[in-house]
Amino acid sequence: MPIALLALALSAFGIGTTEFVIMGLLPNVADDLDVSITSAGLLVTGYALGVVVGAPVLTAVLGRLPRKKTILILSGIFLVGNLLCAVAPAYGILMVARFVTACAHGAFFGIASVVAAELVTKDKQASAIAMVFTGSTVANVLGVPLGTFLGQHFGWRSTFWAVTAIALIATIGIAVLVPNIRQDNPPSFRAEMRVLKRRQVLLALLITVFGYGGVFTLFTYITPLLTDVTGFAESTVSWLLVLFGTGLFVGNLVAGKAADRRLMPTVYVVLLALSAVLFAFSFTSHDKTAAAVSVLLLGATAFGTVPPLQMRILAKASDAPAVASAFNISAFNVANAGGSFIGGRVIDTGHSMTALGPVAAVISLIGLGIAAYSGWLDTHGKPSDRDIADQPAATADRAVEGAAPSPAEA
Repeated sequence: MPIALLALALSAFGIGTTEFVIMGLLPNVADDLDVSITSAGLLVTGYALGVVVGAPVLTAVLGRLPRKKTILILSGIFLVGNLLCAVAPAYGILMVARFVTACAHGAFFGIASVVAAELVTKDKQASAIAMVFTGSTVANVLGVPLGTFLGQHFGWRSTFWAVTAIALIATIGIAVLVPNIRQDNPPSFRAEMRVLKRRQVLLALLITVFGYGGVFTLFTYITPLLTDVTGFAESTVSWLLVLFGTGLFVGNLVAGKAADRRLMPTVYVVLLALSAVLFAFSFTSHDKTAAAVSVLLLGATAFGTVPPLQMRILAKASDAPAVASAFNISAFNVANAGGSFIGGRVIDTGHSMTALGPVAAVISLIGLGIAAYSGWLDTHGKPSDRDIADQPAATADRAVEGAAPSPAEA
């Protein structure tokens, strides 16, 4: 793997840390800025909205720039956003700073996936994407616990100062290590947006929304599930989340290698395994050992979806990868928000915590069903449903324009 991927992975580490570390610092932020804990919690919501909005918007604004320049601008926005978080004198400014930081988050992972795929041969593209996202998984294992410790002992601002330093090092690394990737006649944003008319691209986004949506239906409430149902002490949960992060790391790399060999079978297997693990929580949550193993497997199957689902949409929109990849990052965050909402409704309607597992499993199984239909279209659908790279030139041109192939091409 090219060493340039390490610079991208370091940026991903900083992004993953700043996204999730705020959850462990909410009481500190609330006390320091004199706001309620629920108001502090909106900093999580604001960040998620920034990811959803920022991915397509910044991709549109920066789309015609060279890839390296785009990555550097996004890394710079992330750096400035965290610097503003560190010095924010009031809650409103902190919220704006979090939103700005999140805008760079979504676009960065979208463009970084494209850059990673372009740095390697076709048979290693999923592994290269997995390498970038490894930074985010390591953030859950090391960055978030260490950032929480730092913020609780030296003030929450110290955590954002640390992330700012990481962002600075990563930006320098990108400037030095990432090569200039030539783009001949890059398409306009309007032209790239045409890919959203393709059935397979829309299906790929739906696979992400539903397949990953099951994860946060359960994981949002993992702490009360492990304490109230399983019987773990609150102080033990942080160590269990390290298990979850370890699973993220392993699942991401293993699924990336598997997707390089056989993409759609990897999607099927990972989504089926994820659904099984989610469903099993209704039983394993009553035993501490079984619950701990389930947390590890949840992490592995949850992030095992990321490399193959990113590769799937790149395969179906290889002529407009930046926009398609950015929308898929937004789709992951729609899955987070939607899953969290559904999980909350399950609890609010009087069901026990153990009901979250089966509900989450059904959501991910819907994603598996959509994936199966999409895979069926690969061999039984129209030529426009195939990967652009695998189509004859004339057919591919028509697919880009959203037109049906002629009878002769069909």
